[in-house]
Amino acid sequence: MNYPLIIAIAVFIILILVYINAYNTLNRRKNQIDNAFSSLDALFIKRNDLIPNLIATVKQYMDFEREVLEKITQLRVPKDRTSEEYVRDGDVDKIMKQIMIQVENYPQLKAGQQFTNLRYSFNECEEQLSAGRRYLSASITDYNNAVTTFPCNVVAGISGMKKHEWERATATQRQNVDAKELF
Repeated sequence: MNYPLIIAIAVFIILILVYINAYNTLNRRKNQIDNAFSSLDALFIKRNDLIPNLIATVKQYMDFEREVLEKITQLRVPKDRTSEEYVRDGDVDKIMKQIMIQVENYPQLKAGQQFTNLRYSFNECEEQLSAGRRYLSASITDYNNAVTTFPCNVVAGISGMKKHEWERATATQRQNVDAKELF
């Protein structure tokens, strides 16, 4: 038996298996970066769609509530009579019935709850974006570590894989969404 030939073939097969394993590891980590970017983009899209729509809803609710309160106020005392004339004429019961009908028609006059819901949704979006950024950062770190450590660095050099450049936010991207501006 030719032991040197068998040993050479075994070493060659082991090297091929190490190369395949390292190459697959690099590709999985590279795909993980693409996945992290895609997930982060989905969160940015969600924020850009959700927050302006929520603010528009809150604005509409505020307008609705303001109109209802104005109607109720107008029902209390008509412009042509003073409250003393109502008391004298005994029309207080009639006015109270009209006010109660309006209140029954609109039992939930609470714009504050709408603002709480908006704040919660805004906070939830920002927390999800923060988690997405951390996932992206960890994915880039894993890939870059693999590209720069043995044996993956040899495979990366042969395959033309380079360290992933960190994405830097532009000055505009670093600015928070100004909800006040949307109101």
